[in-house]
Amino acid sequence: MASRSSSILLAAAALAALVFVGSCLSALSFKTGPGCSATKLVLIPSIAISEVEVKEKGADDFSELKEGPTGTWTLEGKAALKGPFSIRFAAKSGGYRVVDDAIPASFKSGSVYKTSLRV
Repeated sequence: MASRSSSILLAAAALAALVFVGSCLSALSFKTGPGCSATKLVLIPSIAISEVEVKEKGADDFSELKEGPTGTWTLEGKAALKGPFSIRFAAKSGGYRVVDDAIPASFKSGSVYKTSLRV
């Protein structure tokens, strides 16, 4: 009877470990996509997020980015964009998150910028 209880306890522990590992949060990073320029910022987040906005250095408000068909988010300005950029987005788990100074002023296409945020 003790071996049956041990087997059940072991199975429960293994199941709990699988659930815990599956629910771990992922680190968020942003890659700057092709076509970035002084007036255009293209972001590719490492995880699925929505309602992405950026705030340029010295700006009072966030500007909405347009979502592309391949998971890219684009901001096109008439004048040169001023970094560093703070990013605000809606997380799938609910609520909004803000990452201050996530993209530096000297961003380049193809670069990856890691954040300390886990979502």
